[in-house]
Amino acid sequence: MSAPSAPPPHDYLARLNSEQREAVETLDGPLLVLAGAGTGKTRVLTTRFAHLLMTGRAQPHQVLSVTFTNKAAREMRERVGTIIDRPVEGLWLGTFHALAARMLRRHAELVGLTSSFTILDTDDQTRLLKQVMEAEGIDLKRWPANGMMAILQRWKDRGLTPGRIPVAETSDYADNRAEKLYAAYQARLVTLNACDFGDLLLHITEILRTNAEVLERYHRMFRYILVDEYQDTNLVQYLWLRLLAQGHKNICCVGDDDQSIYSWRGAEIENILRFERDFPGAVTVRLESNYRSTQHILSAASGLIARNEGRLGKTLRSGRKDASGEKVRVVSLWDSEEEARMVGGRIEAARREGQQPGEIAILVRAGFQTRSFEERLITLAIPYRVYGGAKFYERLEIRDAIAYFRALSQPADDLAFERIVNTPKRGLGDTAMAALHRLAREQQVPLRFAAERLIEGDAIRPRPRAALRELLQGLARWNAALEKEGHVVVAAQVLEESGYVEMWRADRSLEAPGRLDNLKELLRAMAEFATLGAFLEHIALVMDVDDAAEGEKVSLMTLHAAKGLEFEMVFLPGWEEGLFPSQRSLDEGGAKALEEERRLAYVGITRAKRLCIISHAANRRIYGNWTSSIPSRFLDELPEAEITREGGVKQQRPVMPSSVFAAGALSSTRRPRVIEAGAWEVDQRPEAEKAFQRGTRVFHQKFGYGRVTGVDDDKLDIEFEKAGAKRLFSRFVEPV
Repeated sequence: MSAPSAPPPHDYLARLNSEQREAVETLDGPLLVLAGAGTGKTRVLTTRFAHLLMTGRAQPHQVLSVTFTNKAAREMRERVGTIIDRPVEGLWLGTFHALAARMLRRHAELVGLTSSFTILDTDDQTRLLKQVMEAEGIDLKRWPANGMMAILQRWKDRGLTPGRIPVAETSDYADNRAEKLYAAYQARLVTLNACDFGDLLLHITEILRTNAEVLERYHRMFRYILVDEYQDTNLVQYLWLRLLAQGHKNICCVGDDDQSIYSWRGAEIENILRFERDFPGAVTVRLESNYRSTQHILSAASGLIARNEGRLGKTLRSGRKDASGEKVRVVSLWDSEEEARMVGGRIEAARREGQQPGEIAILVRAGFQTRSFEERLITLAIPYRVYGGAKFYERLEIRDAIAYFRALSQPADDLAFERIVNTPKRGLGDTAMAALHRLAREQQVPLRFAAERLIEGDAIRPRPRAALRELLQGLARWNAALEKEGHVVVAAQVLEESGYVEMWRADRSLEAPGRLDNLKELLRAMAEFATLGAFLEHIALVMDVDDAAEGEKVSLMTLHAAKGLEFEMVFLPGWEEGLFPSQRSLDEGGAKALEEERRLAYVGITRAKRLCIISHAANRRIYGNWTSSIPSRFLDELPEAEITREGGVKQQRPVMPSSVFAAGALSSTRRPRVIEAGAWEVDQRPEAEKAFQRGTRVFHQKFGYGRVTGVDDDKLDIEFEKAGAKRLFSRFVEPV
């Protein structure tokens, strides 16, 4: 593109504030744009890109523009085309992996591949690694392949090739054979003319590092480099960018050090903190005008994040016309059940006032927290969706656990028995399962009874026969213990003694700790019911709720999933020590992890546009017993001038809960502190909000409208207009 003969129209610059315009027009040399939450970073990036083209400083193919998601890349392409009023072709615009793959196909022979190499998906990677480990004689039960895969990916994220693993990065996995397995795995990939996602950046970075001619070619090609979400880059991404930027040095990185929350997947906050050292003469522009949130919300978030030492520093100010707004609310509650009632009640009130459900979000620190809110929203018939994940009772580990409980409660439940019989793996292959089904059909008995007869013969091999016998003996033993021990204790025994919990403990994937937390939450939910049968009936009703409703829904998600989103009304529940900040994170990462947890709190608060409600509970039910919780230290760090405190529950002496599994206790090294403002006042658990008597008209999400015909403590006999007579817990109906 040649320079236009007449000055281009600059209307697109007129839409920028002074900070944004400085970031767009500072074209020469390295530039770091510190873009606070809601300050228009996407507008700056796209306008800067368009400005380079409109002023003739670069042709489309001379700008390398890197994003983290395909969605962000599409949005940038569309916005640039809108600004310059024509489609833009020939762009080097995309995600790190897409751009690295494009480069690698041009130079694949330099790493032993051809340009037609295959990119393996996660399943294929794991299968291949299993083959490599089996060839090396590794016991996959003791050393699961996904644990080894996590180590390989960490090395690749750090730009480490086989033979270049420093002592500080070594691993004793698989009896100190991890590095040998890495080399064998990489060699096998070359033989297959394939690479995994980690190889895309690893290979091209190695090519640029070792081949001066290739590096010089890209220096000549890319006059400008634009990088989005720079705070989320890992080490190999950083090395790739730094190599490419050594030519013209016109690199612009946009990011927010206060929103760096992905260290668990390799992100290095140090990349953005050392930008000015990496690129001498760099200019830093701070975007501090926030157009999303009110000033109280921004000031509360700024006061909290100011406690972090590892940050470059900025102060957000509201650019909204109605910048004053309401203060952030901090609500003290007795327990998680009351917390769920509070959230549900306030959502109902907001809907009556005209608030759309799609503008309301509940943001939790850990996935297991969604359960109590999901059940409350179902009870109130409030449409919701779990963003970025499955609903609680639809998660893999929950369905597996419920299948165990169903098999325990109902021996004739073939679907449940079939799900658990080889979960975890018990060596029952296709042949054994075929024999089991054949015997069940021939004798016209349920699978469990067929299994009892199958183990008496020799139709299947000794090893799977012994494993099947052990499962059947376990089911009999657990069933006998139900009356004596109670369903919650027995449920924990089932998950432990069946090997199911151990399966997830041995799993080294990022999802495994969350799955264990979900199983603990499932046991907490069971403690609210008198019997296993009552709990399973409740689950059936919850999972049978029609989810086909169209229209807007309340969003339920983790704080990590909420980054980049915004809502009018945001609930932040569970601000308690051990839960938030996460004790697991603090144990693993110490002071550095605490700062990331605080950044996560900052992200949560700044998702809110108009109203932010933070809550914490004094008690959590563990194994059917009440245990005290300590309020999060982050509540003390919020500026008092920006918040109002509600509720009154007297601080109890903290008794930290033991794990329901034998994996260790949830502990806290913090001494208890009293929140002076709005100190807790009530010693006893408050009475339920609603009272029922005979004749009360009620509503149930599944059964519809009906009238109470009898009251037995917290159980109600109800004659429903369409579903007939039912007995239900009072918590699952609403008076109307």
